[in-house]
Amino acid sequence: MLATATYLDELNPEQCRAVEHGTSHDCTIGPPLLVIAGAGSGKTNTLAHRVANLIVNGAASSRILLMTFLRRAAAEMTRRVARIAAKLGRNSSPVSDSLAWAGTFHAIGARLLREYAERMELDPGFTIHDHEDSAELMNQVRHEQGFSKTVERPPR
Repeated sequence: MLATATYLDELNPEQCRAVEHGTSHDCTIGPPLLVIAGAGSGKTNTLAHRVANLIVNGAASSRILLMTFLRRAAAEMTRRVARIAAKLGRNSSPVSDSLAWAGTFHAIGARLLREYAERMELDPGFTIHDHEDSAELMNQVRHEQGFSKTVERPPR
C-alpha cells in the first residue's frame, strides 16, 4: 500500500480503510467496494483517493467506472483523482485522460446505448429528449394537428 502521511492526512480512519480496501504490497487488487454515506461525509474525497490509490497500485484506469449525477461533479472527481495520483508520484495527465469511464450516469448510459445500438436494433444516431425537449415536441405536434391557437409558431 502506498500510504504516505501527506496522502492520507485529510482522511479519517474509516475513509482510509475504504481507500486502501483490497490493495496489497504485491499490487494485486481485491474485491470491489461499495461506499454508502450521507451528505457532507467526505464521499467524493474518499472515492477520489480510492481511485487514485487503485491506479497507483496497478489497476488499469480504463477499467474503473466512476459515476456521479452531475457533469460538474464528474469533472471535479476526475481532477481530484489526477491531483491525488500526482501526490503519489504518477503523472496526472495520463491518469485523467485514461479515466475513460468517468462521467454522469446519463452520459455513461448514453455511451453504452450508442456503443451497443446496432445489437439492440437502434439507430446509433438516436436522440435523447429531456423534459423540455419533449414538451417542445408535443407543442409542435399540437400545432401541426391544428390544436394551437396561433397560425404559425416560431421555433424556440
